[in-house]
Amino acid sequence: MKTVTIIGAGVAGMSAACALAEAGFRVKLVERRGYLGGRASSYLHPGVGEVIDNCQHVLFGCCTNVMGFYRRIGVAEQIHWTSDMTMIEPGGRRSRLGPFHLGSLRLPAPLHSAPSFLNANAFTLADKISLGRAMTAMMRPGALDHSHESLGEWLRRHKQTEGAVNRFWRLVIASALNAEIEEIAVPYAAKVIRELFMNSAEAGSMGMSRVPLSQLYAGVPVFLAERGGGVQLNTHVEGAAWDEGTRQWTTYTRTGEFVSDFVVLALPFEATQKLLPHLPEEKGRERLARQIEKHEHWPICSVHLWFDREITDLEHAVLLDREIHWMYNQSRLQTGRGGHYIELVVSATRAFASLPREAAIQQALSELAEFFPRIKEAKLGKVALVKEVLATFGVPPGIDGSRPSATSPWPQLFLAGDWVQTGWPSTMESAARSGHLAAEALGFESGEPLKCLVPDLQPRGLMRFIA
Repeated sequence: MKTVTIIGAGVAGMSAACALAEAGFRVKLVERRGYLGGRASSYLHPGVGEVIDNCQHVLFGCCTNVMGFYRRIGVAEQIHWTSDMTMIEPGGRRSRLGPFHLGSLRLPAPLHSAPSFLNANAFTLADKISLGRAMTAMMRPGALDHSHESLGEWLRRHKQTEGAVNRFWRLVIASALNAEIEEIAVPYAAKVIRELFMNSAEAGSMGMSRVPLSQLYAGVPVFLAERGGGVQLNTHVEGAAWDEGTRQWTTYTRTGEFVSDFVVLALPFEATQKLLPHLPEEKGRERLARQIEKHEHWPICSVHLWFDREITDLEHAVLLDREIHWMYNQSRLQTGRGGHYIELVVSATRAFASLPREAAIQQALSELAEFFPRIKEAKLGKVALVKEVLATFGVPPGIDGSRPSATSPWPQLFLAGDWVQTGWPSTMESAARSGHLAAEALGFESGEPLKCLVPDLQPRGLMRFIA
């Protein structure tokens, strides 16, 4: 049985590990932390005594490879799905976006959500006209693939209204890509538009875990052990050496070493960068280092609040015109949660991430009260602030040239991570795809071709005819 060492147990590493184990490889999954999940994980917060996710991670129906990974380890049923999105203005006025249905009547894509969009109070008629014009321009796959504009430049050229920019592009799209609109390449924004709003109602449905994220991954060690492999936590990898004679890798850690036929580096780009000097000299190593230097991380912040009573009956909402962007009612979303637990998420802003703890919490509470007046009658019991400074990598114009493929400069060593070339922005889907792509590349080199990548959902309705 051929052996594989996978360094990094985030979504990328776990996806690669389980796909390879299922294909008959003996896999050792190595992680420096004491838990699985990387940047998509949960932990017991010492300040509040509660298990919390490091940030709310949302997936969509188009995230076929994340769901493929979940199905492989038997937890797909732990995802709660919804097709509706509620937008709330300060003062409480609501707009619902989602697919139209009247009994068995459904509208074909891309018109499936048109009625709710046209009825949305959050947008003026001018906003709706400008958004419709922009979405039409982004509708055709590949039309903007070679654009070198930033999203901000493109929106100005397409004369988007202030309301459309602030309440849709800056909030929904920039939030999804976790960067300011001036720092987003147009092709990535167009991909989000097509996948989430146009291809089909199924592709745009939103999924959230019913359990803390690390609990979601509890089946990974069992899955690997049943196939002759395992997980090794709290293990810091310091380097690796290639033996041309045996054609094997020796991976060195602070507590020992182990030998395997193949290695997959499933690390964030800055962790990969730190490891490069401790890998063998090889043509192409410097080019990979230069590619990594082009990447930059963006933060995501979350504020976790426990009240003595319910402040809203909504499961989740988009909050308009304020610094906080998303509200998740975890007491309703996650099973077994006691109390009244609300999580607020702030995406694509370095300003909020730089605030002192008390100032950030106070701003979040003050803004939350503008949307949910019942908070004034509630008593706050516990609060936690989480700043994930290295949450996602940016997708500015030109970044694709700095996203390497799954193959590396070294023999029998492969790359995974959301930042490698997957065609997707920094998401769990990109991470899972990278793991499956690395597994396929490894299988090809081993002489045992694998099919791990889960196909995309095909466009439906009228979108089937837009090539």
